[in-house]
Amino acid sequence: MTWGIVFRVRQTLRGSLWVLPLVGGILGVLLGTLDIQLEQNIHLPPYWQYSESTASTVLATIVGATAALTGFVVTVTVLVVQMATGTFSARYMRLWYRDRMLKAELAILVGTLTFSFALLRRVESNFVPNIGVTISGLLIATSLLVFMLFLDRYLHRLRPVAVAALVARAGRKAFRQAVQASAEPDHPDLHATPYHAPNPPTHVVRSRRAGSIQAIDGRGLVRFARQHNCLLVLPHVVGDFIPEGATLIEIHGGPNIADNQLRGMVALGVERTIEQDPAFAIRIMVDVAIRALSAAINDPTTAVQVIDHLGDTLRLIGTTDLDGLPEQAGQPQVGHVIIHTRSWADFLALGVTEIREYGATAIQVNRRLRAMLEELREEVVPQHQPAIDDELARLDASVARGFSDSPDLDRAGTADRQGIGGPDER
Repeated sequence: MTWGIVFRVRQTLRGSLWVLPLVGGILGVLLGTLDIQLEQNIHLPPYWQYSESTASTVLATIVGATAALTGFVVTVTVLVVQMATGTFSARYMRLWYRDRMLKAELAILVGTLTFSFALLRRVESNFVPNIGVTISGLLIATSLLVFMLFLDRYLHRLRPVAVAALVARAGRKAFRQAVQASAEPDHPDLHATPYHAPNPPTHVVRSRRAGSIQAIDGRGLVRFARQHNCLLVLPHVVGDFIPEGATLIEIHGGPNIADNQLRGMVALGVERTIEQDPAFAIRIMVDVAIRALSAAINDPTTAVQVIDHLGDTLRLIGTTDLDGLPEQAGQPQVGHVIIHTRSWADFLALGVTEIREYGATAIQVNRRLRAMLEELREEVVPQHQPAIDDELARLDASVARGFSDSPDLDRAGTADRQGIGGPDER
């Protein structure tokens, strides 16, 4: 099994809503059977014993209640999906349905149902699983408690600022992991600018199917390059969509019959993921902001809240020397792997351009964007400042065009951390 297949399987399991409930259901049957076997050899005091009719009624009620509550949880989940895709971004759902509490609630409910049913079918006039009935009652109580926590969690997570915070946290985690991995000796050389080899490749590995690059096995590629004394060049960044038959990897020197092995080190999927692509987190936050700025919603305050967390993510990226970390001095030699990546200007343009365009006439957005850019300019490494100066110039032009006939032209050109209403720093 190749690295790419393992990655896709892991992604499928993390995003699946049926695997953990299935495990819970199987465990419920096994524990119910085990409880019956144990109770046949245990004598309990009278105060812990149930009559046959009482045990049957309790277990049947629990089975019905868990089935109904499971359906209600699924209904709530569908409603959340509809609201989230309509209000925030369809890309956000990839994070939402991976939440462990949702899966844990479904697993507990299904496990309680199968455990209670396994006991119910063995209730007889001469045998009552007394301990099992008590455990079933505790399980349904636990299910209700977890459901209340689940409901509270998602009512709070439906706030736009909570969505932005969750996505920003995932993006910062992915970026820190990428920076940490880039410092390891067996990691590929990352180039923020296109790399052009002096000679044509001796062999080209092409994609057998279309899909977005979700992740790359950097260590595996480096080991391959060193073992076969060749230079590997990946012309696409993580997140790019690759058509069927397009160039996936260029081989300079070395073997020309290792296509399947190299293809297995690049995971393709129908959608981008954040694991090795922190820019995808920025993409989701920008989507939430520009949807709030649409004429149908017209909620610039939400866009301002998104910019708060967007600025935090850009600050982490901007204070990292992207040019100094990845690129090796001199011409890459055999035994190396070249992977293209995004520059600071790419991250900044992604985070600012569309919000500036869609919020061109929203005074809150212009003031908050200016405050974010000015703060970034003071904190990022010096080589990243020219890109911020360029964005500030573009913002000036956008404000001048959008507020040319407005008496609030001066206010629109003022930085404000709250969008509007913050302390006047002019």
